[in-house]
Amino acid sequence: MKQFFKMFFASLLAMIVAGVVMVVIFIAIIAGLVSKTVSSEKEKKVMTASVLKIELDRTMHEQGETNSFSMFSNDEPYNAGLYDVVKSIKKAATDDNIKGIFIKLDGTANGWATLQQLRQALTEFKSSKKFIYAYGENIPQKAYYVASVADSVYLNPVGSMEVKGLVSQLTFFKNALSKLEVQPEIYYAGKFKSATEPFRADKISDANRVQITALQNGIWAEFLNAAAQHAGTDTASIHALATNGSIQFPADALKSKLVDGLLYWDEVEDRMRSKMGLKADEKINYVSLDEYNDKSVVDGKSEDGRIAVLFAEGDIVDGSKEDDYQIASEDFVKTIRSLRKNDKVKAVVMRVNSPGGSALASEVMLRELQLLRQKKPLIVSMGDVAASGGYYISCQADSIFAMPNTITGSIGVFSMLFSIEGLMKNKLGVNFDEVKNAPYADFPTMSRNLTANEAQRMQNGVDTIYHIFKSRVAAGRHISEADVDSIAQGRVWTGKDALAIHLIDAYGNLDRAIQSAAAKAKLSSYKVVTYPEPVDKLEKLFRRVSRANASTALTKQMIENELGEDYQWYKEFKSLRKMNGKTMMAMPTKLSFE
Repeated sequence: MKQFFKMFFASLLAMIVAGVVMVVIFIAIIAGLVSKTVSSEKEKKVMTASVLKIELDRTMHEQGETNSFSMFSNDEPYNAGLYDVVKSIKKAATDDNIKGIFIKLDGTANGWATLQQLRQALTEFKSSKKFIYAYGENIPQKAYYVASVADSVYLNPVGSMEVKGLVSQLTFFKNALSKLEVQPEIYYAGKFKSATEPFRADKISDANRVQITALQNGIWAEFLNAAAQHAGTDTASIHALATNGSIQFPADALKSKLVDGLLYWDEVEDRMRSKMGLKADEKINYVSLDEYNDKSVVDGKSEDGRIAVLFAEGDIVDGSKEDDYQIASEDFVKTIRSLRKNDKVKAVVMRVNSPGGSALASEVMLRELQLLRQKKPLIVSMGDVAASGGYYISCQADSIFAMPNTITGSIGVFSMLFSIEGLMKNKLGVNFDEVKNAPYADFPTMSRNLTANEAQRMQNGVDTIYHIFKSRVAAGRHISEADVDSIAQGRVWTGKDALAIHLIDAYGNLDRAIQSAAAKAKLSSYKVVTYPEPVDKLEKLFRRVSRANASTALTKQMIENELGEDYQWYKEFKSLRKMNGKTMMAMPTKLSFE
């Protein structure tokens, strides 16, 4: 009876939670429809003497997302992505109502290539002769990289600023697995292929240290150039500030001319008012990127044809999308096919921001991209990362554009299994036994260590896929497999190095890639359309509820909210189970340059 009531009340709770969720979803749908109707009938106007506000602590995904829940909060109905942000800055340069740009400096989770594109857009904005001011109470290095383009950078008098160099820290689990008696079975091709290193070693290998050092040097060089340009000095002097730890206090930053003043926020606003010709008590009209976002997709007045921008952001996975910002082969292939069959679309620009993932999913998508390219031009634009599987799906495009800070390459393959035989037997007292009618009936398995013959089969599979990877790159980049092998081996490159070794064709942001696509398709005027449809927060909730019951979906959301930035670790550990025994083309986890 006790068990019955336990089950009854658990089921009742789940039904109540599900009911509440469905009511919220229904209301959100109605709110979304009303919001769209209102926004379509009345376009929000920007007030005169406004300032476009850019907050660096917001994460800029490649594509924006709609928010059907905005009616219940102060949020905007559309959250601008990087594509929207760049367009908005470009539009602001010619908008008489926008008098300048203010950059709020703070910690940022955005990648170096994203920040480089943002900085490039701001540099072009300066030709309008409008002001750019930047201010922060604390200014991290990545934020200062963007801020250095400003006319004036201000720091709080008791704030802090970083100029200290870059660090990339990796976490190793080999000894922890050993204590748990979990045996990792690891197979890889490419001496630089370091994705499995945290599970097979207890420190950074010599080869991995070489490539991380090269990546750091490339990104650091870009930072030094930006900082030196603002400070009116040379890169050696900025580098000396970092190596000597010279920037401890705000006064040090001012003395080194990295900032233009030590001011409080009200004093910064006074300077902006003076620049705009406002009175001391007049309010400054700040316009956020989400508010200002220009969702117009038209470039040119006539419609000779359309250029489709296909966003590919996130891990590459098999089947259908299960999480936000994934490139799922089944869903992605449907979109590629629809673009191939759409006669109005004359060219496709694929915007790739992915560390890779499933080798099979990468091959399935590359095949569809090959078929698309037989009918119309295919141009690739790379974001922060387009490596391993991300490079695989890019390598056979007509042209590839990337930023100097883009992380790309990583032409290598690996596969992993984790044997839990020792953990279960020696730690938990659990044994496995089985009956099979063929030697490989249970292969691959986590319940025991692999035999030497099984291990060789795993390595053979990895080597075969690695050879296919190199052959795809050789065919797409028109170089020999021997030359590909010399720059492959799983090594990761910056966009700057990738240009020198012919992994990309030129530097350029998404706009540059669109221009290339137009030229390739011989279009003098065109409309730009984006695929897939922007992600909606309501869609995210639907996806989570559809995969599990309502209580499970809400539990997952609570875990995500509680862990914050550390939620990424939770996701990565979950992904280990999904990649168990699969052949992967993926970057090392959590490789960052802070």
